[in-house]
Amino acid sequence: MKSITVQELLAWRNEGVSHTLIDIREPYEREVSHIDGVHIPMEDIVSRLGEIPEDSPVVIHCRSGARSAAVTHALTQQYGRTNVHNLEGGITAWAMHIDPNLDVV
Repeated sequence: MKSITVQELLAWRNEGVSHTLIDIREPYEREVSHIDGVHIPMEDIVSRLGEIPEDSPVVIHCRSGARSAAVTHALTQQYGRTNVHNLEGGITAWAMHIDPNLDVV
């Protein structure tokens, strides 16, 4: 399974690397804070599979990286997606290392 650190994601953003960020957290979690990207709750991933690009990098994130790791694994193993990355540590790592003013539930 591919993964990416928050520092690597920040570098992608700063360098203008084309990618899609997908937040799979619950709506109440996203209401508290987010780091942009598309919101597709974990339970909706399969029904919204068509919204997930196949031809450019996709970064999946949650609060800590556990749920997004499961989704990344499923997209890779069950759906053959080779462009999907798990954000290590999730939005919690982003708040810790990139934006300490970000609230995380």
